[in-house]
Amino acid sequence: MTDVQPIRWGIIGPGTIARTFADGVAHSKTGKLVAIASRNPDKPGLGDGFVGARIVHGYDALLSDPEVDAVYIATPHTGHAEWAIKAVRAGKHVLVEKPIALSAYDADAVFHEAKKAGVFAGEAYMYRLHPQTAKIVELVKSGVIGEVRIIRSSFGFNMGGFKPEHRLFANDAAGGGILDVGGYPVSMARLIAGAVADKPVLEPEKVSGVAHLGQSGVDEWASAVLKFPNGIVAEVSCSIMAQQDNVLRIIGSQGRIQVEDFWFASGHQGGVGKIDIIKGNDRQTVDVREDGWLYSFEVDAAGEAIRAGKAEFAYPGMSWADSLGNLRVMDQWRHSVGLEYGVETSAKRVSNIVGGTVVAGSTVPKRTIPGVSKPASVVALGFEFFPNFASASLTLDTFYEAGGNLFDTAYVYGGGKTESIFGDWHTSRNVPREEIVVIGKGAHSPLCYPDMIAKQLDQSLERLKTDYVDIYFMHRDNTVVPVGEFVDAMDSEVKRGRIRGIFGGSNWTRERMDEAAAYAQKNGKAAPAALSNNFSLAEMLDPIWAGCVAASDDGWKEWQKERQIPNFAWSSQGRGFFTERAGRDKRDDEEIVRVWYSDRNFERRDRAIQLGKDLGRSPIHIALAYVIAQPFPVIPLIGPRTIAELEDSLSALDIKLTPEQVLWLEA
Repeated sequence: MTDVQPIRWGIIGPGTIARTFADGVAHSKTGKLVAIASRNPDKPGLGDGFVGARIVHGYDALLSDPEVDAVYIATPHTGHAEWAIKAVRAGKHVLVEKPIALSAYDADAVFHEAKKAGVFAGEAYMYRLHPQTAKIVELVKSGVIGEVRIIRSSFGFNMGGFKPEHRLFANDAAGGGILDVGGYPVSMARLIAGAVADKPVLEPEKVSGVAHLGQSGVDEWASAVLKFPNGIVAEVSCSIMAQQDNVLRIIGSQGRIQVEDFWFASGHQGGVGKIDIIKGNDRQTVDVREDGWLYSFEVDAAGEAIRAGKAEFAYPGMSWADSLGNLRVMDQWRHSVGLEYGVETSAKRVSNIVGGTVVAGSTVPKRTIPGVSKPASVVALGFEFFPNFASASLTLDTFYEAGGNLFDTAYVYGGGKTESIFGDWHTSRNVPREEIVVIGKGAHSPLCYPDMIAKQLDQSLERLKTDYVDIYFMHRDNTVVPVGEFVDAMDSEVKRGRIRGIFGGSNWTRERMDEAAAYAQKNGKAAPAALSNNFSLAEMLDPIWAGCVAASDDGWKEWQKERQIPNFAWSSQGRGFFTERAGRDKRDDEEIVRVWYSDRNFERRDRAIQLGKDLGRSPIHIALAYVIAQPFPVIPLIGPRTIAELEDSLSALDIKLTPEQVLWLEA
């Protein structure tokens, strides 16, 4: 039998955990350590613990090394996503020390890059690959303790006092217990809850956390409660300033399973792991003898996946979905206790995810909008969903670096939070204000009155960190108020220079728009020159939200074609109707069913699917291309939550539908 070439590993960040991993490689069946990278290659003793490995000067040099197949990222937490993505872009497989990133959003960016590159990417929770973990799952599934009801697990130690120089106490290094060790009990609880539900893992339906934040702002001890859909409650805790018992307890209706230091299994160099089954006064101990070194199991699991052309770990290792689910729990835990790291704020996160300067791109096409002084991208990035600056900056950076420069904001989104995020983003990136087109919206119900326009615009401009918007929409209409009063209020803002382009109505009827235009012409005022109503291949049957207006039917199309007023269309891709979330036999999503389900819409969906197959694209791409291909100006507002969703939407911009294809889609 021909010998199989070993997976040649390189290590970035040669610290303590890297030496432990190197031991795993040395005692693995599939791997060989060939190089370690350091920014200080002349440091005395650097090569200790990395026998036989070359010392490479600088991380980039290791990524360009043709003799390295896979890279283990062992930098401090804040460098995990950056160097994982750089490694992936260099064509290397990656195994990243936990946590793979600071948040689920950052981790999703890592996996998205790995998917594009066709390489393996994994998160290094070594215990998941050890036979002892499989045995714990087996015992739970066997019903030996009856019905599982409670899981308790801790991972905590005492540093003995505040050490400002140590990474665990450094806020800018994402220190504290939750990210460093809290992920272990969280991942185990999700694994056990999943075993009970006969799934790889189970995600909690509710997470509630508490913590003590020390003088540097990191969590020094913390606990969380996870409630799972199958009734299981998990209590997890972690600490860097409190020595805990570090015992996993799986409590059932007939007894409990206990495992000390479950993540250490049978020991660093192998040995005997012990699993106790306790029923009343009866204690049975299950010995798990394993001579393999603890970290060798993840090395071999990664190696086998790489050889098989797989992109992620097999169960019970941490798959991509598993890693994302684990980080989402920790994101919620941190949110519960108000823990945001300095490196996640606009003051410190001034670069893109790989540490580069954010520079405008040119991939996204631009168009001229009458009344707006600068070209705008053919799609606008919507702002309805952005939980924090760190997650928002991923999407904003990517959109801008692709050439997008049109941003849709609103006074009511996130209670003003998303406007502030945008203000922080464009100022922290030094984006020239004259190169971006900002949409502002105000006067949402119930405060839809003329005097609200100026008052809310005062606050919006302060949050947006600018002295004007390029395009302004009233977010709703109030037909009790004469339309001329609204026109006067918006015209006043044009004269003040706070609207330096065009204004119009969002969710206005065409009759109201015509009435406003007639008033403006008669009284020498600036006229409404834009619309922001729903427009999509699927016609909206019932308003998504109260007061919403769709402009997709034949009457609206004729009106838009005649007037050529640009429609900045929200929900332009049907909010999931053109994805697998919808279908004639799928009725779980109440909103999709209520808003979009009709025979006519399903006929259009069928045709989008067919045309997508003909063009080698997905139906949601066809839906976006349909909107842009209208004989009147429609600028879709897209609301991606991840880089992957954004890039998927932008990939549709090269589809040029003919008028005949547009008519065929409409059936």
